[in-house]
Amino acid sequence: MNDPYTLNGKRILITGASSGIGRSCAIILTRLGAQVAISGRSNARLQETLDLLSGQGHVMIPYDCMDLDNIEALVRTAAEPGLLNGLVHAAGVCSAVPIQAQSVEDMQSAMTVNYFFFIALMKQFVKKKYCQGGSVVAISSVSAEAGWPGGAVYSGTKGALSASVRSIALELAPRRIRVNAVEPSNIQTPMFDAIAGDMHDGEGMRQLLAKQPLGLGQPEDVAHAVAFLLSDAARFITGAHLAVDGGYLAQ
Repeated sequence: MNDPYTLNGKRILITGASSGIGRSCAIILTRLGAQVAISGRSNARLQETLDLLSGQGHVMIPYDCMDLDNIEALVRTAAEPGLLNGLVHAAGVCSAVPIQAQSVEDMQSAMTVNYFFFIALMKQFVKKKYCQGGSVVAISSVSAEAGWPGGAVYSGTKGALSASVRSIALELAPRRIRVNAVEPSNIQTPMFDAIAGDMHDGEGMRQLLAKQPLGLGQPEDVAHAVAFLLSDAARFITGAHLAVDGGYLAQ
């Protein structure tokens, strides 16, 4: 019997792979046998990720998610020399800004990276010359389901992402392309550290962790869920939102 959890023979494009959850996804997926094309803005940090991967045949593709005009070139390079079997959209931006302090530019930037880029990427990924069946995982957030002060724009972008997953899943089901979202809570990544700032040892952090019965998550906790959804073990799951949140949404 074949192991349904293996990713042997699968080629997967991962955005946001230069750090955090995207980097952990790349590491875990290659340990399970996948070949990956990793994308992100920084050459140096992508190279760091590449050096941590298991196996052979991986490629790094520097790309800025603000560029919505050249995405097909990204997908074409990721698919060479054959087809893509999976996609992980882990690229994202997050800021904690009161609504009165939000600028139009920041709102547009967040929506472009977290949402518009994913939709534009899917438009290319689903072309039959690049994909003829497989699995897509969008990294959303519990912020799509639960609010927090200062999170209006971030929650809005992730809410749009999670909502779209359902419709795209229905649209692509006849082509045997599954589409799901993973919704992490507070995960110890560079993005989280930048937002948390000086809160790590203070009352603010204690209050935050009180909302997560299992404590602060690690990037690999999310990567393991992503790996499952990409594998054949999840072949009957599509249009789902999988909370990886240490119990955050259970309260």
